[in-house]
Amino acid sequence: MTSLAHAVAWPAPAKLNLMLRVLGRREDGYHRLQTVFQFIDRCDRLWFAPRADGAIRRAPEIPGVPASADLTVRAAQALRAFTGCRLGVDIRLEKVLPMGGGLGGGSSDAATTLVALNRLWGLDLGEDELAGIALPLGADVPVFVRARAAWAEGVGEELTPVELPEPWYLVLIPPGQVSTAAVFADPQLTRDSLPITLADFLRGDRRNDCLDAVRRGYPEVAAALAWLYEVGGGQLTGTGGCVFASFADQETALAACERAPERFRAFVARGRNRSPLLDRLTSEVASAVEKNF
Repeated sequence: MTSLAHAVAWPAPAKLNLMLRVLGRREDGYHRLQTVFQFIDRCDRLWFAPRADGAIRRAPEIPGVPASADLTVRAAQALRAFTGCRLGVDIRLEKVLPMGGGLGGGSSDAATTLVALNRLWGLDLGEDELAGIALPLGADVPVFVRARAAWAEGVGEELTPVELPEPWYLVLIPPGQVSTAAVFADPQLTRDSLPITLADFLRGDRRNDCLDAVRRGYPEVAAALAWLYEVGGGQLTGTGGCVFASFADQETALAACERAPERFRAFVARGRNRSPLLDRLTSEVASAVEKNF
């Protein structure tokens, strides 16, 4: 079987929440949401080498992160449990996306693991089956599996594909991490927003109900937003702490990025309605077809 040294990388792209409304809380404690997901072309990368002995291993191991807490390992285990597959895998992850930043890095890593191993293990599951396996791993894992920009409802898993403009984004990463649990536990968090329609969003309703709670609890996020407001706007993705502004062209976005305060990590990325993961899967399938001729 292929070793990690000869494996081809699979992308795990970031996402931005372009809007987030909290409509209420369900009996199970989860919140009912409306949000809009769009991908950006900033990605973690993963390599997979299938194993015949059934072992699921990380190579190398990640200090301080037990395998039981690693979403890539959990995704591989969930896929194998669902299918009864007896194969294993070595997984290598190159981490680019920040943890606790609202960019969905861990969820995207899990989704890429499901999609890649479905192909590499020869399981041939459909998208709906993979999304069903994905949901217990995290509410936003299914959008990464389905790999298309989406209007989302429920806890974020009821997805309707959308076609949006694909601007250039300047993303700032303030120091520290934001706790999603702490944000949703904030007693001042708005939990009774009225639902809007996709048409409302397209007309400019981009409110994030978590914004005030994050600004109160995380001064560095508030400072990053204040700076972005000066250069053309600013939004919080999910519960943060990454914040972003959109620009019509790459040159303008890069010029703003060069002026970003040094205490914030900053990067520019292109919005994508079609996930880079889907491009990689298409390439994998096309390569297999060529080998059969």
